[in-house]
Amino acid sequence: MHEVFIYDHVRTPRGKGRPGGALHATTPVQLATQVLTALRERSHIEPSQIDEVGLGVVMPIGEQGADITRVALLEAGYGDTVSGFQLNRFCTSALDTVKMGFGLIASGQAAAAIGGGVESMSRVAIGSDGGAVYTDPAIGRRYPYIPNGVAADLMAALDGVTREQIDAYAVESQRRAHEAVSLGRFDPSLVPVRNRLGEVVLARDEAHRPGTTMADLARLPPAFDKAGAAGYDQIVLRRYPHLERIPHIHTGGNSSGIVDGACAVLLGNADFGQRNGLRARARIRAATSCADEPLLSLGGPIPVTDKLLQLAGMAISDIDLFEVNEAFAVVPMRYGSHFDIDPRRINPNGGAIALGHPLGATGAILLGTLLDELERQDLGAGLVTLCAAAGQSTAMVIERV
Repeated sequence: MHEVFIYDHVRTPRGKGRPGGALHATTPVQLATQVLTALRERSHIEPSQIDEVGLGVVMPIGEQGADITRVALLEAGYGDTVSGFQLNRFCTSALDTVKMGFGLIASGQAAAAIGGGVESMSRVAIGSDGGAVYTDPAIGRRYPYIPNGVAADLMAALDGVTREQIDAYAVESQRRAHEAVSLGRFDPSLVPVRNRLGEVVLARDEAHRPGTTMADLARLPPAFDKAGAAGYDQIVLRRYPHLERIPHIHTGGNSSGIVDGACAVLLGNADFGQRNGLRARARIRAATSCADEPLLSLGGPIPVTDKLLQLAGMAISDIDLFEVNEAFAVVPMRYGSHFDIDPRRINPNGGAIALGHPLGATGAILLGTLLDELERQDLGAGLVTLCAAAGQSTAMVIERV
């Protein structure tokens, strides 16, 4: 096994994922092109040295289809010889592309690779790709599906978590994110997005809501009660008959925000770094994926962490900081409770509730955020994990060099 290092990472600011958002006029391929260009220019690498490039895309259709990665590489000046692929494993997709690059380099099949992702949720709507789970009744009879929001409310019901508790978590996410943005903690890795005239259209994350209070969140209606009433609650209650009902407590204020964004992470072996005069910032210790019960579709971060730590030969106490995607407030809350982690060590700069969740890009964004924060606090090891629909999850542990 060859050691695999992270040499650099960049991301765009996250723009509100709606027509009025700052990035709505920027196409997905332009978002991907700009982070790939910035990564190449910052590292001063010869593109021909990159053996593989992967970008996560959760809605790989329309403007985000047809192997957007290869097109973005050509647009970004990587030349004719650098190959690229797009990958969809729902919300873990970007971290999975980094994991695949890690595997190629560790096994000696590559010297350098780039992983990352792109999602323009204002231009390619969530759910627009369809799929058998939504459209084939026969599949639904054999493998009942519930929307992720109903699954989040199920997890809260199983854990006895209240609306007040998840709202309090959301308020803290907003506070931490506002502090991080105000203090410029994200700035070293941000690539301002420009239009075709070269004008900056977004330089910092725009989706967070400073000053959010418990009273503000209390006024928001449940987001998934209608889906539950349409029949999904009954599917859940057949599986968990000890529950009398599913209280629907997740709202638009304590769930992840819909945003646009892109990111890229540069990986390589030691020889690649030496040839290019690059300083390794972290070593990837281990990475893995797993799947669990589909109805409890957001619970994967717990079993995947157990699997990851066993692979790495580590204990949870060996990890200094955690990035656990805030798809819904209950996910990091359950994770922290299960492993008895000090809340200050999980998502110290806020998360997707405040900053947004550009589906195909979030995994690699969180990896970069984790690395930056380990450096800022002068800590050693960090773990990043995300849940994905249908009970899947991916996790990675890194160590500073």
